[in-house]
Amino acid sequence: MLRARWIERTFTPRFPLGTSKGVLNERTVWYLIAWDSERPEVRGIGEAALFPGHSKEFPADVKTKLLELCMDTTNWSQRLEDDLVDVPSVRFALEQCLRDLDASGSKVLFPSDFTLGKSGIPINGLVWMGSFSEMKQRVKEKIADGFTTIKLKIGGIDVEEEFDLLAAVRKEYSAQDLVLRVDANGAFDATDAPRVLDRLAELQVHSIEQPVKPGRYEVMSELCRNSPVPIALDEDLIGLNTLDAKEDLLDNLDPKFIVIKPSLVGGWAAAEEWIALADARGIGWWITSALESSIGLNAVAQWAASLDLRLPQGLGTGSLFTDNIPSPLLAARGELRFRPEVAWDLTRLDG
Repeated sequence: MLRARWIERTFTPRFPLGTSKGVLNERTVWYLIAWDSERPEVRGIGEAALFPGHSKEFPADVKTKLLELCMDTTNWSQRLEDDLVDVPSVRFALEQCLRDLDASGSKVLFPSDFTLGKSGIPINGLVWMGSFSEMKQRVKEKIADGFTTIKLKIGGIDVEEEFDLLAAVRKEYSAQDLVLRVDANGAFDATDAPRVLDRLAELQVHSIEQPVKPGRYEVMSELCRNSPVPIALDEDLIGLNTLDAKEDLLDNLDPKFIVIKPSLVGGWAAAEEWIALADARGIGWWITSALESSIGLNAVAQWAASLDLRLPQGLGTGSLFTDNIPSPLLAARGELRFRPEVAWDLTRLDG
C-alpha cells in the first residue's frame, strides 16, 4: 500500500535576491514523500515550489492539497489530470514523487548522458538585482566563471544606471563574445517600455523577459509586434492551464520566445504542451528553474536534458542557498552538470 507524508523547509539565500517585485530573503518549499508499506526504505520525493509574487496559488493551497494527497493515495494518477491542474506546484511535486518512486528513489528520473556525467546543459549566468557596484561585480564573476550568456534582472534600480551597466559590459564584450539577456519581471509600463526597448536594442541585447506586467495583453501584443528587441513571455504563461488559453496567448501575442518554469506552469506534462505549441508556431523557448531546492532543480534539469535544447537554459540557481540539499548538481563554466559519483544527502528531509 502506498503511504505518504509532506514536510515544509525554508532555505536561506547567500545574498538578498532582488527583483522588480521585491527582495527575497528566504525561500520556503514543500516536499511530498511517498513509499510502499512493504518497502519503506525506498522513498519517492517531489518538491512543490510556488514562487511568491509570481504563482497564482498560495501556501494554503499547497498545504491543503498535500494533506489531501497524503490522506488518500489511491487516486493520484487521476488527480494529476483534474483537481491538481490549478495547483501547478503540487501537480509537479506529484509527478516527481511518482517518477522517483518508479526509479527506486534514486533521483535518476530521466537517464541520459547528462545523468551519466558525460554531458552538461548550457545555462545562462544569472545576475540578480542589487546596487550598481554589486551588479557590476556579479557580471565580472559570471564572465570569470566561463559564462558566455548572462541574464540580468532589471527594473529594480534607476534604469539609467542599468543602461550604464549594460553599456559597460558591451563596451568590453561584443555581442559575438557575450550574449546579454535581461528580465524585467513586468517592471515597465506602456509609456516607458518602448524607450527601454530601443535602448536595449542599441546595446545588442538578445531578449527581454516580461517587459510589462502579465495580463496587459493589448500592450504586450503591440510590444511583441514592434519591439526591436525580441520579447520572451514569462509570467504571462502562469495560470493558463488549459490548451485553449495557451493557444490564445501565443496566437494573439506572437512572442519571439517563451520562458517555461515547470514548477509554475504545472510540471513536465504542462511544460511539454507549451513546447509543442511554441514549436508549431516557430516560437523559441528555454527552460528556467524557479528557485527550487536541489530536489526540484534536479527534476527540471534531468527533464530538460532529454529535450532538443537550442539555447542556454536558466538552470543555475541551485548554488544560491547556503543550506541547500547537497546533490550531484554543479553549475560551472557555463554549464549545469550532474556528477553521478556524488551522493545525495537527504538528512534535511528527515524528521
